[in-house]
Amino acid sequence: MSARPSFPSLLESFFHHRMVRQRNATPATIASYRDALRMLVLFAADRARCEPCDLTIDHIDRDTILAFLDHLEATRANKIQTRNARLAAVRSFFQHVAANDPGSLGVAHRILAIPLKRAHTEVTHHLTREELDALIAAPDQRTERGRRDRTLLLFLGRTGARVSEALAINVDDLHLDRTRPQVLLRGKGRRERVVPIAADLAGALRTLISERGLDQQASIFQGVHGERMTRFGATHVVWRAVAAATTAQPGLATKVVSPHVLRHTLAMTLLQSGVDLLTIQAWLGHSQVATTHRYAAADVEMMRRGLHQAAISGKQPARFKTKDRVLQLLESI
Repeated sequence: MSARPSFPSLLESFFHHRMVRQRNATPATIASYRDALRMLVLFAADRARCEPCDLTIDHIDRDTILAFLDHLEATRANKIQTRNARLAAVRSFFQHVAANDPGSLGVAHRILAIPLKRAHTEVTHHLTREELDALIAAPDQRTERGRRDRTLLLFLGRTGARVSEALAINVDDLHLDRTRPQVLLRGKGRRERVVPIAADLAGALRTLISERGLDQQASIFQGVHGERMTRFGATHVVWRAVAAATTAQPGLATKVVSPHVLRHTLAMTLLQSGVDLLTIQAWLGHSQVATTHRYAAADVEMMRRGLHQAAISGKQPARFKTKDRVLQLLESI
């Protein structure tokens, strides 16, 4: 009888064989799963009072996983969506365990039976057109950093790109001819899409490329040392702009503004301009139109106009009064 595979060997084969060779997972997915399993390993080792290299599959049972998920929410203050994403990584690993270590089938099946936690669906937040304009105008155009920041804000606000998509583009992903400027974006799950570029954004990009002398393979949005800007850096660009724009638009001070809010803002602008949901879905790179539909659900003003157009009266009809004593009793409860 062959020896059971060790926990470290299962981890190694999970990433090298299942994730890379079998699933052809993207680097972003691999990094997300790696971070989730690293946190689990550290938690389980602390719980078992041993070194991570001494862990076995038996140490990581259903109770340990449930305690780990509680730890994510209670100690790390992770939202339910993040908790579920970590659980998805754990499930994927234990599917690999079940297929490669028959002796761990019982442990794996009990973990795979842990359900995802239902999350509260939050209202999608977005900026008004005036707030977006104030945000884009906030960076100081007399400085090189200010011009870069304005171009990044324009890019996020005009293309609706995810921040990871915006930061990943190189010069050769852009087509900045005067008639039909556009950009190639690489989204989730290796899905690519081409979206149009507005005239003001095209002009800002041409200026940025010329000013910095960027070649075709260079990243568009760079840090102070010429390295590709990080998500953390892009978030700080947005925060700086919000702080500067609150004088012109005081309402920004009450909003939590992130790069993703600019994506929501473009989606709502397109919807309110009469663009259909399927076009918005393709523009934003959503895999399902149900994801895009939440923007329609969030637009209260469109609903209000629909109420007016349907001429729905606010008057309540006279309430039915029953004469039956039993029904009267039920009505009174």
